[in-house]
Amino acid sequence: MQAHNSEDRSGAYAQAGGALLQNFLSLFPAGSEAGRVWQLLIAGHGADPSRLADLQTGYFQQQMALWGAMLGRESRQAASPVLGPGKGKDEASGDKRFAAHAWRDSGYHDFLRQVYQLNSRFLTDLAETVELDAPAKQRLRFYTRQMIDAMSPANFAATNPEALQLALDTQGESLHTGIRHLIEDVELGRVSMSDESAFEVGRNLAVTAGEVVFENELIQLIQYQPATAKVRKRPLLMVPPCINKFYILDLQPENSFVRYAVEQGNTVFMVSWRNITEETLGGLSWDDYIADGVLKAIEVVRAISKSEEINALGFCVGGTLLSAALAVLRARGEERVASVTLLATMLDFTYPGDIGVFVDEASVAAREAAIGSGGILSGKELAFVFSALRANDLVWSYVVNNYLKGKAPAAFDILYWNADSTNLPGPMYCSYVRNMYLENKLREPGKLAMCGVPVDLGAIRLPTYILATREDHIVPWKTAYLSSRHLKGDTRFVLGASGHVAGVINPPAKNRRSYWASDRLSADADEWLANATEMRGSWWTNWDAWMQGFSGGERAAPKKMGNAKFKPIEPAPGRYVKVRV
Repeated sequence: MQAHNSEDRSGAYAQAGGALLQNFLSLFPAGSEAGRVWQLLIAGHGADPSRLADLQTGYFQQQMALWGAMLGRESRQAASPVLGPGKGKDEASGDKRFAAHAWRDSGYHDFLRQVYQLNSRFLTDLAETVELDAPAKQRLRFYTRQMIDAMSPANFAATNPEALQLALDTQGESLHTGIRHLIEDVELGRVSMSDESAFEVGRNLAVTAGEVVFENELIQLIQYQPATAKVRKRPLLMVPPCINKFYILDLQPENSFVRYAVEQGNTVFMVSWRNITEETLGGLSWDDYIADGVLKAIEVVRAISKSEEINALGFCVGGTLLSAALAVLRARGEERVASVTLLATMLDFTYPGDIGVFVDEASVAAREAAIGSGGILSGKELAFVFSALRANDLVWSYVVNNYLKGKAPAAFDILYWNADSTNLPGPMYCSYVRNMYLENKLREPGKLAMCGVPVDLGAIRLPTYILATREDHIVPWKTAYLSSRHLKGDTRFVLGASGHVAGVINPPAKNRRSYWASDRLSADADEWLANATEMRGSWWTNWDAWMQGFSGGERAAPKKMGNAKFKPIEPAPGRYVKVRV
């Protein structure tokens, strides 16, 4: 009899769970990517109803416990919260959204918080326990997290106690201001993350002194003024990402990587990519970015510095372009670079992280049909994708602050830069996404031809400094570690704390964060980390000590920028970086 009741209960839970999932699925269009992913979830759990029944049993039991706790609180009986108190960083989930006292002082809002967390846990368990292939599982996890983040009670005025109290205290003025902020952002086409009136490129951002010494239709090349009486003979060329502005490496003086490099005695040159707004440039290809961008910059830097070899640094996709250019040079039998530094760069796209959710054959083919032969990929669209990877931090927190509470975002230079979008030409973008993210050809010797020659990363036998960051949501650090397998020169791998940008822009003067370093590479990333030593402070000093070995000696600092052939055109930061979309 007991077994029979257990079977009946299990069947009832499975039926209820199936109904719940079907109702949830109805929120998403059947033909959408999210809809297709949720269909996989339904099908996966349909194959094993008992697993769904077990999850549902635990869910209903915790729901009843929540109701009991709330009723006990209402009747002033002692009742412990089911999921932990909402104080400080929430003990149940480490969630800063529920840190305010209001979430626990009010029984109603404490109940809302716990119901939300319980539902979040249930949906996460549904996604984690279903059996799917790795790409489908990654998509399911991503869309589950997006839905969970979006449905937080903190995101809605009617269920956010802080917003409600502020509206009462200001007699509705906070909501009025919030609506005005919302209208302004709708017109802007994005959520404001920083007080943009506080910054201006060339005034208090990108202010390291220098001159534009070369330009073509794709790049301007900046040479920075020396800060020391003597400089290292070999100059340093920096190749920033073309999907963002270069001044992430030259923010304010106190956190400018460019300024730091100059102060260590480097003659620094910077590539400033054109913001593609003219339709005449919408046909530029990946090869154009290598030939007219990286290779041309290397040529000009060598000519100005009168140096046979230079040192080169690439950040993010700038590092991918730089590595591709070095492979082209090697295929041509040309040696132009003495050392290479790669910051948060992917060369092997086997595990691209959550960005991979947006890349499949259907989506890439659609892009190729639309802009593969010419056109522009909007920088705002790229910015939205990157924000979606960390929606709580880069979307919803500003929705709450700007619209529900009517507050203005604080002035933050990195977030100002983050919103300064850059367009890309369609053919270049489509080639990049197909050959790298979708088909992962760059890692395979001779599989990909660039600038008319087959390329092989293994032919790049240069001393290489690879920096990854531990919380990077764009270039996962273990993926960055894979580069050490493909580059055959003497390689040093360093892991910085924090994320894709904050982990890179970490000046020594602030003595913040830490980094991990080791004298040896290991078979895999986890083994490397287990043997690495954590060091307090910035990786910048570690990098500079490494760079000293490739200085080529010293010479007197140049008194003028450029030379007779490449004369100064205009002061840094130049025109190209100031074009906004």
